[in-house]
Amino acid sequence: MPKMKTKSSAKKRFKITASGKVKAAAAGKRHGMIKRTNKFIRDARGTMVLAKADGEKVIKNYLPNGK
Repeated sequence: MPKMKTKSSAKKRFKITASGKVKAAAAGKRHGMIKRTNKFIRDARGTMVLAKADGEKVIKNYLPNGK
C-alpha cells in the first residue's frame, strides 16, 4: 500500500494544536470589506478553533498524518 499523503492546500490553511484541535483563519475576509460591519472585521481577525465535527473532517480527509 502507498503512503497516505497530506493535502498540500490543507498544510497551508490549517494547524493542529497539541490537544488535537484544528485552528484556521477566519472566513469572509478576502474581499468586500466595505460592506462588512466593523464588528465583523474585528471579530474575524486572527485564527480560531474549528468546531469539533469540522475539525475531525479536516484531519480525516486532508491531514491524516497530523495526529
